This record gives sequence, structure tokens and C-alpha cells, in this order.
Amino acid sequence: MTDQDQHVSGVAERYASALYELAKQEGAIDAVEADLDRFAALLDESVDLRRLVKSPVFSPDEQTSGLAAVLERAGIGGYAANFLKLAARNRRLFVAGEMIRAYRALVAAGRGETTAEVTSAEPLSQTHLASLKAALSESTGKDVRLKTSVDASLIGGLIVKLGSRMIDTSLKTKLNSLRIAMKEVG
Repeated sequence: MTDQDQHVSGVAERYASALYELAKQEGAIDAVEADLDRFAALLDESVDLRRLVKSPVFSPDEQTSGLAAVLERAGIGGYAANFLKLAARNRRLFVAGEMIRAYRALVAAGRGETTAEVTSAEPLSQTHLASLKAALSESTGKDVRLKTSVDASLIGGLIVKLGSRMIDTSLKTKLNSLRIAMKEVG
């Protein structure tokens, strides 16, 4: 991690922590989370919004007014809207995505939850997801949220990341290990 990455991470965590404490005090944690999730979805969908958020070309006033229009149209208000506008005014909007991730992490920790990133070769059925969630919850003692993605190059199996641990049972990894072992023998 570079100094710049650590600085960005520190900024994101400080902003998220301040928002979390305010939302907690006001009993608005879930409402703020829902609004931030909507904004994150807009960021994912819109190249123009990402440009407004990330580009240093826009002045704080331009970012704030553009952002205000987007937030109003999306029905995002209250603490989340004020938080994002403050970030724009302070030239920190470029780390909005990291701020949202940090806020989600604080909310999850407050609820006693943890998130597992699960990558599979094809979409998992609801039955498989429920079984995986139950097994992970039992092993961690926490409620586990699953963040799933599909990577066909795995061929089969799963990759599960939970905190600093990673379990890789993919056929791709097993085949690569076999290939290396065969090279060593020959």
C-alpha cells in the first residue's frame, strides 16, 4: 500500500466514522446505509457520475451543484446527501466509494456481521448459498453476508475470502498445482 493509498483510506475511514456516529446517535443507520447503497449503485451505472466524482477538473462548487441535482433526482436526502455534499465541498468526493465501503464495514461490525466474498464458476443456487452461509456463520460465530461473483475461468469449485483468510477449492487452482507438480517430476 502506498502512502497515497493509506492517506485515501484514512480519509475515507474518518469520514465514514463521523457519519456512522451521527447516524447511530440519530437512529438513522439503516436509512443512511440505504441511501449510500443507492448512490453506490448510481456510481456503478453512470460513467458521467463517476467522472464528476473522480475528476479534479471540476471545482468544489461544480461538484456540489452537480451532485445535488443527482441526489435530488435519485431521492437521496438527509444525512447521506449532506455527507456526500460535504465531501464534495472539501474536495474529498473522489474517495466516495471508499467512504461508502468503510461505512458499510462499520454498520456490519455494529450488527456483529462479517462479509464473505464468494467466487464460483457459475451462479450458486439459493440452497447452496444458504448452506455456505450457515457453515461460515457456524465457523465464525457471526452472521455472515455473502458477496457473490461468477468467474467461469475457475472451471468448478469456489474461492471464499473471509477477512484475511482465503479458501480456494477451484479446479483451476488444482489443475495449476498439478501442472507444477508434473513439471517438477519430469
